[in-house]
Amino acid sequence: MAAQTYSGSCHCGAVAFTVEVDPSTALKCNCSICSKLGAVWAFAPKAKFMLKSGEFEQGDYQFNKMKLHHHFCSECGIESYAEGAAPDGSPTVGINLRCVEGIDIDKLSPRLWDGRSL
Repeated sequence: MAAQTYSGSCHCGAVAFTVEVDPSTALKCNCSICSKLGAVWAFAPKAKFMLKSGEFEQGDYQFNKMKLHHHFCSECGIESYAEGAAPDGSPTVGINLRCVEGIDIDKLSPRLWDGRSL
């Protein structure tokens, strides 16, 4: 699978975005928040992400090392993306693939990420 442009949103649609991402790079993290959230993530450069709506309808949650901004809709509570820095320091966006239209999570083979140990 190659990167292509997708649309995504929270459950109620207040927070909506487009992103160019490759779903075949999906991962499942076992940290406390990802385990409870049940998210399947793929990452893209921040420049490939465009927030279409919901800038002022979001909360921002940080925990542990305070490196990621977990954005969630203040109306429905869904975290559709998170922002942070890639290992090389460049701005990146983690996309919760469960919030993206046209991606069948059951057809992906996400690699496991041991976030619990970080």
